[in-house]
Amino acid sequence: MKKKILGFAAATLLTIGLAACGNSGSDSADSSSKEESKTLVVGASPTPHAEILEHVKPLLEKEGVKLEIKKFDDYVLPNKALADGDIDVNYFQHKPFFNKAVKENDYKFSDVGAVHIEPMGLYSKKIKDIKELKNGATIITSNSESDWGRIITILQDADLVKVKEGVDLETATFEDIAENPKELKFEHSIDPALLATTYGNDEGDLVAINANFAYGAGLNPVKDAILLEKDTSPYANILAVRTEDKNDARVKKLVKVLHEKDVQDWILEKWDGSVKPVEK
Repeated sequence: MKKKILGFAAATLLTIGLAACGNSGSDSADSSSKEESKTLVVGASPTPHAEILEHVKPLLEKEGVKLEIKKFDDYVLPNKALADGDIDVNYFQHKPFFNKAVKENDYKFSDVGAVHIEPMGLYSKKIKDIKELKNGATIITSNSESDWGRIITILQDADLVKVKEGVDLETATFEDIAENPKELKFEHSIDPALLATTYGNDEGDLVAINANFAYGAGLNPVKDAILLEKDTSPYANILAVRTEDKNDARVKKLVKVLHEKDVQDWILEKWDGSVKPVEK
């Protein structure tokens, strides 16, 4: 009887030992499964981000990576999808927006490289030249606070407003405006995706529209904007990943391909210079 009990105990220990080894192997496989997968899922705004990704698809396939593109029309869901693991990378946001989203939501994200900059423009159906802007004119902007400093910078460069001394323009709000000689009024309650419609409806005197939504409405920032952001703007659009994936070989290949000279030349030609590639 004693021998039978000892035999059973030994068999049990052996089974547990094998199970433990099996679990260890499984964990190891799970940690490397993402990198071994050939498919990289990227969430992007339709224009120009998704179009740029479509262009580099065949180049990535040559590198052994299959690119799957998921399009998003807003500025909230791409980061949520990344945090939830529904996508591997997102490509839609500029760095100040990314920094604000990470801080507010405690996202464990990393910026793995800037790709391009889309100059913000202010458009109008009422005037053809900024000199025609009347006192008390209304400027409509988005409710995205990370863009407010960007718009204020454009207005300050045009000598329309001046912010308080010591204020960082990247984080400036409309309350930081110290001088407003034309007594401009600011309306900033509209979703970014609706600003092109606002412009189309001839609302306000100037409407600040993010370039990707301007393109969707048939507007070219360089040709159609009354006021245009300078080339020195820090608002480059980046690739964002979960921090645990920042060294993923597939991601590194995507970054490399997007910065190839032929790709950057194509971007400049495709959008007549109004989408400007940047160095990493």
